[in-house]
Amino acid sequence: MWKIQVNTTLEAAEAVAEALERALGAAAVIETRPGHARARVAAYPGRRLAGWKRTQRALREAIQQIAACGLDVGRARIQRRLLRKEDWAESWKRHFRALRIGRALLIRPSWSRARPRPGQVEVVLDPGLSFGTGHHPTTEWCLRELVRLRKTGQPQAFLDIGTGSGILAIAAAKLGYAPVAAFDVDPQAVRVARANARNNGLARAVRIFQADLSALARRPPRGYELVCANLTAPLLLAERRRIAAHLKTRGALVLAGILQSEFPSVIRAYGELGLRLVRARVRGEWQSGTFLRAAGGGRPAAANV
Repeated sequence: MWKIQVNTTLEAAEAVAEALERALGAAAVIETRPGHARARVAAYPGRRLAGWKRTQRALREAIQQIAACGLDVGRARIQRRLLRKEDWAESWKRHFRALRIGRALLIRPSWSRARPRPGQVEVVLDPGLSFGTGHHPTTEWCLRELVRLRKTGQPQAFLDIGTGSGILAIAAAKLGYAPVAAFDVDPQAVRVARANARNNGLARAVRIFQADLSALARRPPRGYELVCANLTAPLLLAERRRIAAHLKTRGALVLAGILQSEFPSVIRAYGELGLRLVRARVRGEWQSGTFLRAAGGGRPAAANV
């Protein structure tokens, strides 16, 4: 496979991309970097590049015409490179490596040769159609809090709201939380999560079901010592009473999926329900936190919000 690239400016990138597509008969990709005025425009023709000098000349003429129209094309250097043959269907797997969460937990894809160290439990989970491999900073935070908050030898019930791939529920069951329940509004996510639980030998240890958070009862029949909700901030705010209602007195609530700019409003909203922020972490644009319900706080009363 060939890669044909033109280094140009942001101003001219789209016009150069159209010129590449016309000359090569292949879709072009524009690569940019935040804060930079330059851009790389590339196309990957899958055929042999017969008549390269003619094609190169046509590209130069097209770029000159773009410049004549008043766009700054910069130096607009044209590069050609032959990419080595590779099994593209397999090469993407390099981006998903094993993830160790302290000394307690190993998350790995099925093709990884990583093995658990003494005392580590193992979750085998391949990337798929549902969110959650452990590598995103919000999921990783939830996993680390699962490990940190586990009280060995004590019963702890766990609920995962918006389970996605089921990674948090599976990890919780492996770490000894019980009972473990998880739900998602997306039926595809529920199917994936159930399959992942079966693949980890936890079909009966984890209850995974489809449910819409906004349709749940405001007074659930039971509470949990630990609740994780890796959702968007608007949903966390809109359904805060339903989320908090699942938490037992002295329980911990782990919230993630929140942009740093949105986090103060989450602190205020959950603080009004008697939940106090005790730990938080910022990774890039994301901020996650763990909240505790004080003794005597009880569950929030049903109310319209």
